Amino acid sequence: MFNYTFHWHQALRALPDMLWGALVTIEVAVLSMVLGIAFAVLLAVARMSANRLAYGAATTWIEVARNTPALFQIYMAHFGLGSFGIHLSPWWALLAGITFNNAGYLAETFRGALRAIPPTQTRAARSLGMGPLRAFWSVVMPQMFRISFPPMTNQMVWAILMTSLGLTVGLATDLAGVTQELNVRTFRTFEFFALAAVLYYLIAKAVMLGARLIAWRLFRY
Repeated sequence: MFNYTFHWHQALRALPDMLWGALVTIEVAVLSMVLGIAFAVLLAVARMSANRLAYGAATTWIEVARNTPALFQIYMAHFGLGSFGIHLSPWWALLAGITFNNAGYLAETFRGALRAIPPTQTRAARSLGMGPLRAFWSVVMPQMFRISFPPMTNQMVWAILMTSLGLTVGLATDLAGVTQELNVRTFRTFEFFALAAVLYYLIAKAVMLGARLIAWRLFRY
């Protein structure tokens, strides 16, 4: 028989602590996206390069990132690198794992966007006296980001949700970690994790709404 008694007041009293954890979650997600985008641009260019070494390295990164679990990638950053004398804290391991994953997915997104941009754009930029790097930076890259913006938004939401995997390597300061600590102390599993789920949902919805506003502002024309 269902005889569970809800104690929502305990969860609501702990809401400030959970909000601080949510800030850590957002911090990790944003940093992983910034770093992931930077690496993804390099990987996308390398994948389209005639240099075999660059192509091979980029392909390996992308294949591993896209075809292994994100949990495995975070474990390798935290536990695997320790075999080589590189010891990352749970926070850094989580950031490294999510960044690695983001870069792999975004690289293929960027590569598809680059292929969608007509070569005449680059030729037109070069005809105006721009060098190859300047043409890519000023003409090609803005168009690439515009084409890739919707999947980049989805990846940002995915990065936010992936931060919960920090719990598996002992991170106790993000939203999932704080929730688990509170659960261990009170044994009110349903209340705390339900509230955490609501916070994750609200963060994801805020990202989607913010992305729509940014897209409306930047890509109206």
